[in-house]
Amino acid sequence: MKANKWSVPLLLVTTLALGSGCASGRREMYIQEKASDYVYRKPIAEVWPQVRAMLAEKELPVREAQGAYEISTDWHQQGAASNLGTSYVRYLVRGHQPSPALTQVEILRQNRVESGQGAMATANNRTTGTDSVNRTRDREMEWELLQRVDPEGAKALKAEAEATIK
Repeated sequence: MKANKWSVPLLLVTTLALGSGCASGRREMYIQEKASDYVYRKPIAEVWPQVRAMLAEKELPVREAQGAYEISTDWHQQGAASNLGTSYVRYLVRGHQPSPALTQVEILRQNRVESGQGAMATANNRTTGTDSVNRTRDREMEWELLQRVDPEGAKALKAEAEATIK
């Protein structure tokens, strides 16, 4: 196969574009991992109202545990119900206070897929006919919270990612 005068520049541009896309994705992953371990240099009483506000903006109905920094949301449907399966999500947010001046926040996302038509939640919020349930850290939401609560810390973390991952 004979190369034309455009094949080498085109290959170089394609390689650079793919490489920068990969680096961008790696930086985003790096930021989200660091956001999950982030320790706010603020007491929990200053951070927790921001947690509540973020969930309220997402229109998530919440239940807050009395005497603890823990919030859970109700299940809510994602997308339309389907014969193939219906997806639901809920969140559990926990605040930890390693010292009076430091706070950590963990946001867990629980996904549920049910086969068949529509929700099958019982009165005590348990489900029947559930095909799969999993729980993972919601690093995107933790990063969103970090940007909201500590914009300077988020900016520093973003700069660190830019300098670390090329």
